[in-house]
Amino acid sequence: MRLSLPHRARGVSLIELMIALAIGAFLMLGLVRVFSASRTAYQLSEGVSRVQENGRFAMDFIQRDLRMVGHMGCVNDQSHMQNAGALANHVPAGGSGVNLPTGIQAYEATKTSASTMNLGTAASTWTPALPPAVAALGPLPGSDVLQLRFLLSEGAPVSTIAVAGGSSTITIPAARWEALTQGGVAAPTLLGLADCSFVDLFVPGAINPAAGTVTVATPLDRYTPQPAGQTMLHRLESVIYYVGRGASGQRALMRARANPNGSYQAGEELVEGIESLQLEIGLDRNAADMATKPPSGYVGSFVRPSAVADTEPGWRAVGAVRLGVLVSSPDRAASEQATEGRSLFGVRFTPADPADNRYRYGYESTVALRNRLYGN
Repeated sequence: MRLSLPHRARGVSLIELMIALAIGAFLMLGLVRVFSASRTAYQLSEGVSRVQENGRFAMDFIQRDLRMVGHMGCVNDQSHMQNAGALANHVPAGGSGVNLPTGIQAYEATKTSASTMNLGTAASTWTPALPPAVAALGPLPGSDVLQLRFLLSEGAPVSTIAVAGGSSTITIPAARWEALTQGGVAAPTLLGLADCSFVDLFVPGAINPAAGTVTVATPLDRYTPQPAGQTMLHRLESVIYYVGRGASGQRALMRARANPNGSYQAGEELVEGIESLQLEIGLDRNAADMATKPPSGYVGSFVRPSAVADTEPGWRAVGAVRLGVLVSSPDRAASEQATEGRSLFGVRFTPADPADNRYRYGYESTVALRNRLYGN
């Protein structure tokens, strides 16, 4: 009788195991590379989209207010200035720059050189020098500062103006009171009364929204009697745009409104990632003679803010503004483009941290001050 021997156990040889490990490692490396490329592409796409979104918002927000510069009711500030005494300002300046009729002022940040701006080493100086109330807001160096003043486009028609002694009581339809509170301002602190001949800017002494009345310690008898529907009550906007430190610690576009006492309200963050605001000022052809001649209504040249005469006639000659913003992505966007210098109006910028791998881009636009151009 023959005995059957058990079969010998068979397994994987060392060579076969090494080959399998090598193939597995190669496939795993490929998966890692694909994942890394996908992550990089996502970061870049996210960075580009956030930069475009923030840049568009910042430009649109500032442009909207820029186009209102010069609006003083029925006609613009330049037209009122042709008639001596037509524009009366009863708002105490107090160093805040609310002193109309200067509808626009700009302060140029000191550059690292004539054609470069290093945001990490830029000096905290501007030309002309910032008023104390503006400097108290803490604007970051390397960015221009823009100050705008105007009457809101929407106003409330005045029903009556009762003048008694040295004060006046203005009555408007109570249903139109919301025209004075748009934009989230619950209680307006700066107002303007205007028709096609005069403008008076003042701080209200008392307001009664339910009755639609405003009391002011100024006799406004030159508006009585007024043509029906011609005299309008507007809210006076005096705002400043600058780059400050946002809630995330990153540079951000900030806006602050002026108070009647000469200070500014706390700056509100509008959009993050705005690293620098840059301006060029378009001057009227008659800019050199604005103190004695009316404006031509045509822009003759563009200059830096530091080249504008820091006087009321000098700023009244502004008819257009070239606006530029340097925008960075909120998070890293692993890309070589993130470390490249960007330029605005011929000035090349170096980030405070060139190795932060944020995506950056510069946006430029020319804004016409429609209330000051020819035909207005």
